[in-house]
Amino acid sequence: MEQKYRQGGFTLPGEAGYEQLTLELAKKWGADVIRDSDGTRLSDEIVEAGYGIYSTICIIRQHNAFAAEHPDAQQQTFLCSSPVVAEGDTLVIHPMDGYFDEQFQLNDSADALPFWQVYDRTADCEVPRNRWSYAEGVVMVTGCEPWHEYTVSFLCWRIWEEINMYNHTTNHWQSEHLRQLDPRHPAAWEYLCRWLEDWCEQNPATTVVRLTSLFYNFVWIFGSDMRNRSLFTDWASYDFTVSPAALRAFEKQYGYALTAEDFINRGKLQATHMPPTAHKRDYMAFIQAFVAEKAKVLVDIIHRYGKKAYVFYDDSWVGMEPYGPLFETVGFDGLIKCVFSGYECRLCAGAKVPTHELRFHPYLFPVGLGGLPTFSEGGHPDRDALQYWQHVRRALLRQSVDRIGLGGYLHLTQGYPEFCDVIERMAIEFRRIKELHSHGAPLTCPCRVAVLHTWGSLRSWTLSGHFHETDKHVLIHINEALSGLPVEVRFISFEDVQSGALSDVDVVINAGRAGDAWSGGAAWENPALVAELTRFVHEGGIFLGVGEPSGAPGHHTFFRMAQVLGIDKDTGARVCHGRWQFDVAEAPFTVAADALGDAADLYLTDGKATVLCAKDGIPQMTMNQFGKGLGIYMSGFQVGAESTRMLLEMLLYACHIAPEEAYLSGSPLVETAYFPADRTLVAVSSAEQEISTVIHTPSGDRAITLSPMETKLLTL
Repeated sequence: MEQKYRQGGFTLPGEAGYEQLTLELAKKWGADVIRDSDGTRLSDEIVEAGYGIYSTICIIRQHNAFAAEHPDAQQQTFLCSSPVVAEGDTLVIHPMDGYFDEQFQLNDSADALPFWQVYDRTADCEVPRNRWSYAEGVVMVTGCEPWHEYTVSFLCWRIWEEINMYNHTTNHWQSEHLRQLDPRHPAAWEYLCRWLEDWCEQNPATTVVRLTSLFYNFVWIFGSDMRNRSLFTDWASYDFTVSPAALRAFEKQYGYALTAEDFINRGKLQATHMPPTAHKRDYMAFIQAFVAEKAKVLVDIIHRYGKKAYVFYDDSWVGMEPYGPLFETVGFDGLIKCVFSGYECRLCAGAKVPTHELRFHPYLFPVGLGGLPTFSEGGHPDRDALQYWQHVRRALLRQSVDRIGLGGYLHLTQGYPEFCDVIERMAIEFRRIKELHSHGAPLTCPCRVAVLHTWGSLRSWTLSGHFHETDKHVLIHINEALSGLPVEVRFISFEDVQSGALSDVDVVINAGRAGDAWSGGAAWENPALVAELTRFVHEGGIFLGVGEPSGAPGHHTFFRMAQVLGIDKDTGARVCHGRWQFDVAEAPFTVAADALGDAADLYLTDGKATVLCAKDGIPQMTMNQFGKGLGIYMSGFQVGAESTRMLLEMLLYACHIAPEEAYLSGSPLVETAYFPADRTLVAVSSAEQEISTVIHTPSGDRAITLSPMETKLLTL
């Protein structure tokens, strides 16, 4: 192996007290940078060893003394009490019941109380202020309707920063609970800027300041009952940015006032998976502008001291949208993303920033995010690393990044030599792939895919969280499959469709449940949207619908694109109607039936659609010729080797692309990428055993044998 593949582009988590281990693994893994992690520090011996140094800063959570002196500078959020049934005309509600009192503290200040609201949830109306009172942590409601449910929406202080809280509960930390400051508070902002300047002066060896992340954490609400500890988690929610000061500033800028109910949303909160209200869109834009303005000040301070500023796209990232219009104005030098999956790799790689870095999993913690052991008894971190790598690797073949690395406690790797060997292998493979990209892009088939959902390009590739947090949503499975396919992928909104976005698109994918942000919900009430997509298909485009695409009640069809798909869903109104009989035809591409899930209440609209797969007499996959184009429907999609192959073959068929043009292998367990500049074909195996197959190329078939999970390069 050439030495150039053994060195560079790797960030190692160092640890004081383990200097020999740190330097040994830095050499083994080819690190050129050493970083600290939460709960660790770097000794002088490590800092002076000749490596670049990343220093981790969470700008808002390292200042408990200031928070104690300025409690009104802490961050806040709206919470909603559990519904309570009135048995008479008066009712007592304890707002904090059920919440974790180590995370939240009631804000009953004169500044906060005007924003509290009491709601009659049964009648769905606000209770007038003169019918409720507050004293000593209790709300008294009068004039109640017996047997109606009531709630209180209230502001509270967040007194334990959520990532620190997670680290304490995961790793049994005994250190002080860290609080968090709100940069909107003038005294806090002045203090934070001064603190950062002092820090930069005191850390001359630091070459990169690793901001982890900025100001506002994603929403993570803990309950007091261990049977339901995590009450609500949304990686892309903006609820933790709220405060009386923010609400007043918003009203001044936008000319109308937000209320607690704009955030509480009948107790459901404003989950990213549901279409946003107009108020939420305005508030998000408001917060994004504030975050970009303040973040630029921090980056400018860091640059003044001759250091680079990288930002970690997790933790306190909210308001910093890498695909938003303001991201580039901040001036970050790098973006770091922790990754389990291919779509997370593509999310990072496509952001407009000079340096893109992936932090691999497993994190060097005793247990993983799902609670299973990693570097502890019963754990197999080497297997975990390879499983994650096979997902990330296929995405890296399509779009490379600049750096990779790890995080956590390096000493945990002791006793796990197999893990250390696996990371060495992954680092070498990464550098080989990166070099190929440096010579030219991989071959991409003439197939332009647009994924259509509410958020459009703002939320390119992501559904709010890691795969295991969003795996119930069919679109994340679609995104993960697409992340490694040799096709062009973009993300568009419903507004984009009406602004001409389909002019250079071959395939539109709409996947989700009716009413969610991914299927589209109320966006489908617009007849102009339906007409434009119908025209697109009739003139030769392809519309691929998965789950409940274009689902919207109250129309002559439930799927608004049923005329294109040739299939619709019965929500109960057609139980007396007849059903078209059908035969299952042989598909022109692989059909992974197990990946389609269960189908229910689906029926053919006019009998013209070809059924390619069915279960218990219900069509699961159909293909409908509509004008010059195609409507293709799948009842579901579960990502895997076979289903990913099915999706690729489907796209190739629909776009009239021969298998050899895509360098398709004979097995779904082997994926390929061809780099014309080097005339190099990369084949990667996801099989856990040796596999032999052929690869179809324009110059003929090539036989190949790969060992378990091997990456092999062939010169053509």
